[in-house]
This record gives sequence, C-alpha cells and structure tokens, in this order.
Amino acid sequence: MAERTAQMSGDAIKESFESALNRLASRLFAGGGKVADLARLSGGASQETWSFHIPDGRERRSVILRRSPTPYSTTFASAGLPTEARLIELAGQSGVPSPRVLYVLRPEDDLGDGFLMDYVSGETIPRKILRDAAFAEIRPKLAFELGKILARIHAMPGTGLETLREITAHEAISELYHAYKADGCPRPVFEFAFRCLRQQALDRPQAVTLVHGDFRNGNLIVGPDGVRAVLDWELAHFGDPMEDLGWLCVNSWRFGNIDKPVGGFGQLSELIAGYENAGGQTIDPRRVIFWQTLGTLRWGVFCLGMLARYESGKDRSIERAMIGRRASETEIDLLRIIAPGS
Repeated sequence: MAERTAQMSGDAIKESFESALNRLASRLFAGGGKVADLARLSGGASQETWSFHIPDGRERRSVILRRSPTPYSTTFASAGLPTEARLIELAGQSGVPSPRVLYVLRPEDDLGDGFLMDYVSGETIPRKILRDAAFAEIRPKLAFELGKILARIHAMPGTGLETLREITAHEAISELYHAYKADGCPRPVFEFAFRCLRQQALDRPQAVTLVHGDFRNGNLIVGPDGVRAVLDWELAHFGDPMEDLGWLCVNSWRFGNIDKPVGGFGQLSELIAGYENAGGQTIDPRRVIFWQTLGTLRWGVFCLGMLARYESGKDRSIERAMIGRRASETEIDLLRIIAPGS
C-alpha cells in the first residue's frame, strides 16, 4: 500500500512538473506547442538536467533544462543555478565555447531554481573522446585548445558574480581537511599528503581570477572539430587560476591514459603553450603540480564521502559504492606525485 501511494505521489509530481514546463514553453517559444521527448539526463539530490524538444516557429528546437525542484541551501562550494546561468552567458561573451542561455526560471514558473539553454551536440563521455576514431584528428590538439579556453575563462570579468567566494590555497586545504575528518575514516597517505601541502608555502598568485572549479575531461562537449561547450560551472569561485590547470591534470580524469596528464590526450607543455598563446599569465609548472596534488587529494576525500554515505545507509546506490572504492586509486596517485620512485 505504501509503495502504491509513493508511486501515485511520484506520478502527481511528474504531471505537475510537465504541466508547468508546458506553460513556460508556450510563453517562450513561437510554436506554442507542448514539449516532446522529455528525458532526464542526470540525477542528483538537489539538481536535475532534462532535455526536450519544442516547436519554435518553423523549427523543432532542442532545449536543456537545469533545475533544482525546490529551493535549497547550497553548499559553501556551490555557485547556485542563477549564478551558473550568468557564468555561461559571460563565458560565451568572452569567447569560451558555451550554450546559449534562453531563460532563467522565476518563482511564478513553479519549476524551482534553474535555467533553459540550447542543446549542444557532441560527446561528453571521456572514454569515447579518448578512443573513438571520430576524435582521432582532434585528440592531439585538445590540450593546446583547452589551454586557450582556460586563458579566456581566467580573463572573464567579475560583473554580476559578487556572490562567488574567493578561495586561497590555505583555505582550500583547511576546508578539505575538515571534510576529510568529518567522515571519520583515517588514511595515512591522505594525512601525509595534507602535511606535504601545508609545508609548501604557496605565495599569492600573480593575479586572482575567476576559476571554473571543475574544468576536466567529462565536463566538456567535444566534437570532431574541437571543444563545443564547457559545462558545469557550479563550483566556480575566485582564486589561483593554476587550480584549473592542476585539476585538469588529475590522473582520475585521464581514464587509463596515464602517460598523457592533460585529460588523457595531451601533455602539460601543450596545455601551457595554449594558455600563454591566448594571453594567459606565464606559468610556473610547480604551481600546477601543487594544485594537481591538492586536486587528487580532493577527489580522494570526495570518494571517501561517497563511501561514508553508502555505509551509513543514506544512499545505498551501487554508484556511491563504486565511487567510494576509488579512494584507494587516489592514494596511489598521491604517492606517485609526492614520493616518486618510493
């Protein structure tokens, strides 16, 4: 009986969502028809991504909806969906490959927080980008291209982004250590990595810039012609721009191609060349390695968090368990960076 009630409740929520989306679409698009082929692309506790088609004049338009169904308190790291929409708009104006933002949701739309944007065709699955023949010609050029894109991101203005935090290296280490201790699972390699990072007196960067925060293989739409869109700006903040370069080089985003540190398809020298070619600041590779180390540790702590959620019963999905077990991979990666040859 409880299961049937839950199913009826779920059906009512879905019907209400689709009805609200149809009302919005009829106002925004010239065709005035109902949405078609509505499909959820990803899950999450607070944010959803949906795709659908809608008549728009004589055309059939493909649209993406990013939303949080109900108001929620974002974590300290989250920019929030309205700010994410603003970031995408600014990125497009700054020459960063971006989808076009069509509309930012309002309370009267009854759809929660979020925004609509144009669908961008291409591939996001890293293993396909790294192995499929369709990307063979562009793969050797991607590291250089991503360097140019990062330089443009780091030159973006901060107009309308006053809600974003500035995060220093010391603050990033402190906040990550707090999250690590909260899960109550001691890891000697992680403790060693924290100590090593604290001992590296990282000076203030040449310039504090906008930082994407999750720029990596998997958050990019790639076509045979190159990068078509940069996705997932929810972790954006102000800080050391080298954080983005280091995060891109974390071994977990190479998907088996460990000899190519930039996303599994290129070398750090190519990334740096593209960055400096597009007007980015002169790069000290040691700063990139620092942020690569911290990024590796960050991913390891995140994996431990997934494991803690699974073991506590809060989320018993197989996905959480699989991510949780990857914490051991980051221990190996950290030792390879901090103590090579040991």
